[in-house]
Amino acid sequence: MAFDQFEGVDYYNIDDLLTTEQKLVRDTVRQFVKQEVSPIIEDYAQRAETPRHLIPGLAEIGAFGPTIPAEYGGGGLDNVCYGLIMQEIERGDSGLRSLVSVQGSLVMYPIYTYGSEEQRKKYLPELGAGRMIGCFGLTEPDHGSNPGGMITHFKDMDDHYLLNGAKLWISNSPFADIAVVWAKDEEGVVRGLIVERGMEGFTTPETKGKWSLRASATGELVFDNVKVPKENLLPGVKGLRGPLSCLSTARYGIAWGAMGAAMDCYDTALRYSKERIQFGKPIGQFQLQQKKLAEMVTEITKAQLLAWRLGVLKDEGKATAAQISMAKRNNVDMALQIAREARQMLGGMGITGEYPIMRHMMNLESVITYEGTHDIHLLITGMDVTGLDAFK
Repeated sequence: MAFDQFEGVDYYNIDDLLTTEQKLVRDTVRQFVKQEVSPIIEDYAQRAETPRHLIPGLAEIGAFGPTIPAEYGGGGLDNVCYGLIMQEIERGDSGLRSLVSVQGSLVMYPIYTYGSEEQRKKYLPELGAGRMIGCFGLTEPDHGSNPGGMITHFKDMDDHYLLNGAKLWISNSPFADIAVVWAKDEEGVVRGLIVERGMEGFTTPETKGKWSLRASATGELVFDNVKVPKENLLPGVKGLRGPLSCLSTARYGIAWGAMGAAMDCYDTALRYSKERIQFGKPIGQFQLQQKKLAEMVTEITKAQLLAWRLGVLKDEGKATAAQISMAKRNNVDMALQIAREARQMLGGMGITGEYPIMRHMMNLESVITYEGTHDIHLLITGMDVTGLDAFK
């Protein structure tokens, strides 16, 4: 059973920028990860199984919908707190952060922001308490980076909607109780529907054989003439603005979360460099190893400042989707490069489950692709600074 020695990475005294509440939230989640996640996560990843027994504990520490108002079952916290929660959970495992991120940013957020009051009262308290798990249906087998090309659609049948189509690469789908599904109406306008498990014609086959996010359940959403009650339509938004705003919220969390994986890899490599003796001295005393560690902590520090500033802008209502896109791309790429360097520092031990690095590296290969690929985010930044749309 692994013993988690992590204490934090703070080369620039960034803790001085945090409020007492923010540090308390961060430390609470860090302790949960140390006690409940780190000792068991390698085993669950090796078995490709989601540690669903952690869901009540995650709810108890406020991981589900932390920025949703408390009256609806959320935490009523600010966005820096939300980011810190994602950071600490992803230090444990990206797959676990995916479960939490989907629940809060992609299910609770759209229901709170675009749902009716009846929908909020029905679903949000259950989701916030972890008694109900949700998933988010946007990506399709033939439409990933181009969600506007979706073919999933529904028809108005007077007393209900009839939904047909399929979604792919859906986190939580194999065991989710509800799905927030984006589909086109008869006019071709994208709308959001809440689809509940048990509705006839709705199935969620699991995706097997993943090398990445193995502790996270991934699957499909298949709709074969599913009858969806009209009260399950999200009334507050039309068009791609709805799902894209959800993705911005989730991408913000990923920008913080990836730092957690990077910190864990750096911390592991730093400790190993002081303990591993070669040629009569610790490998951390060699120049090349110090170069790697110095570059790691520098990149983590830059990412921390980027994420913190973005969090402040988000709390002030000033953060743009393009700014969030930059942070997601930069911080995930940073984390993946650190994971690769840290793996090399550990040599052959770096590929074993005795250390978390290879698991983080494999997970980050998914994180750099989902919710906007690395290249798509580059083009979003390029469009923002030039005013020229490379997608047309």
